[in-house]
Amino acid sequence: MNKVSCWIAPRSQVKGFSLLEVLIAVLVLSFGLLGLAGLQMTALRSNQSAMERSMAVIESYSIVDSMRIDRLNAESGAFNIGLQQTPAGTTFADNELVKWRNRLTALLGQDATGSVSCNGTNCVIVVEWNDQRGIGGAVQQQITTQVQL
Repeated sequence: MNKVSCWIAPRSQVKGFSLLEVLIAVLVLSFGLLGLAGLQMTALRSNQSAMERSMAVIESYSIVDSMRIDRLNAESGAFNIGLQQTPAGTTFADNELVKWRNRLTALLGQDATGSVSCNGTNCVIVVEWNDQRGIGGAVQQQITTQVQL
């Protein structure tokens, strides 16, 4: 009977990694890096959405400051405008509304708009914009600010 013998090197002589181990390590590393890239994209979209919400709040207070400058006309409804209305005229209120709407579209996109509704000294300002890049929220975002002049 012939015996087939194979020689196995002692453990002290085996050094390095096998190609299979290296491939598995590269695969695990690449999945980890893909996860980090996805996390980075989610963070960027969330930051963009948060920045837009902050800008909407800042701009709502901007029109309130303009209304407080011309308080008598604001209380009489000169600043009142609906979301779909276009400001027209040459009064201080009309000029401020045009500038406000222009800033909204410049900061929040072409779909951004705003409305003002005053009943005496109580006013409601609504800023609406498209937040399609945001995570887990509605496409149309709306921030409502209630103030007393």
